[in-house]
Amino acid sequence: MSDIPQLPPQARYYSPQGPPAVGDQTLAAPTTAVPLHPLHDTQLSKVLPSDTRLSSLQPAPAPLTVTGAFKFAAPSQSPHDPQRLTTAIVYCEANFGAIDGKTANGLVRHSEKYEILSIIDSEKAGQDAGMVLDGVANDIPVCHDLADALSRAETLPDYFIFGMAPSSGMLSTAERSLVLDAIGLGMNIVNGLHEFLNDDPEFVAASSASMVTMLDVRRPRASKDLRMFSGRIAEVTCPRIAVLGTDCAIGKRTTATILTRALRDRGLNVVMIGTGQTGLIQGARYGIALDAVPSQFCAGELEAIIVEAFEAEQPDVIIIEGQGALSHPAFSTTSFILRGSCPDGVILQHAPGRTYRCDFDRMAMPLPAAEINLIQTFSDTRVIGLTLNHENMTDADVSMAVEAYELELGIPATDALTRSPDRLVEIVLGAFPELGKKLTAYNQ
Repeated sequence: MSDIPQLPPQARYYSPQGPPAVGDQTLAAPTTAVPLHPLHDTQLSKVLPSDTRLSSLQPAPAPLTVTGAFKFAAPSQSPHDPQRLTTAIVYCEANFGAIDGKTANGLVRHSEKYEILSIIDSEKAGQDAGMVLDGVANDIPVCHDLADALSRAETLPDYFIFGMAPSSGMLSTAERSLVLDAIGLGMNIVNGLHEFLNDDPEFVAASSASMVTMLDVRRPRASKDLRMFSGRIAEVTCPRIAVLGTDCAIGKRTTATILTRALRDRGLNVVMIGTGQTGLIQGARYGIALDAVPSQFCAGELEAIIVEAFEAEQPDVIIIEGQGALSHPAFSTTSFILRGSCPDGVILQHAPGRTYRCDFDRMAMPLPAAEINLIQTFSDTRVIGLTLNHENMTDADVSMAVEAYELELGIPATDALTRSPDRLVEIVLGAFPELGKKLTAYNQ
């Protein structure tokens, strides 16, 4: 057993913790990743006395087009008015800031496709969306309902985005009515559920009558066009880094997005591969909703997209968004990501404050050491760093956990949201020094 204590179960909501004070951002020097022996959850050191506990918690709460196989173009102009940016309101009733609201959460934090005008969630109406998520205002209001959201918009928003990812993957009766109302008003629809609106006669008739587009983000290619794994991933010569996790809805996409931006800001050519509906809605140029693809083709489809991105963009590094967790019995997507991308390195995301897997309240969270062992046994790769989801943790808890995990695991650790992105860059450059040489060359 790990000596790093797991925190009390409060797994359904992200902490609205903002960035730490400047004095709390001291970064430890990166350490060399130490491979753990396969199949054995042997801890490298005893890092905390048995009576040590983390401090008391503060829980808180133009239509889109496909320009090739799963390569999404990001529209910059409104189909209603070519003189302005594409706008959207995001529906996330009773789930904004929570795990099942991860699509809305992600869009508030980052969107290359849409200007997010508002979030619909009657339980948090009147609040600022940035304050709800991260404790930092961003002037995106949380509205009570669709009428409230429309009253705050200067013109009709271009898109209505269904911003939740419920485990059922289906619309409720009330949600069907609301989406039909949005269509009737003339708004295009972005749907990330497993239920495809373009297969539903009622939605098809409504969208045709209102002349709007419905985008089913999770719809895979036609079966005849799906690709098998070929081994061409060996032709991708730049480093491939997968951001995996110990659970679903734990922040893998957010960490991958922040890492991609940080490396780009320093001059590297970086491509991020989206593997879920939220990343595609946010604007990932290359990607696939992997959980909607027949399992026989998952590894091949991901491999083909990575090869396509490498040939088209000639990147210095490729970041692959993770899904689920390799140890999670309910999901197979991580295994396909490891097989299809054959990553050179893995960054593992973990939530110390989450006692049970989300949506599985009888399934305990795994220890990072166990997940690392499993990943490095299953795939010819190495875990190069650990990133934390700080839900249900104070800033002091985060600092303590970072230090403890670094000592225990022998790899660098950080929190992508509350610590400087420099630390993420250090993790990558420490594992792939050739990228540091490229940065030096680019900056000369």
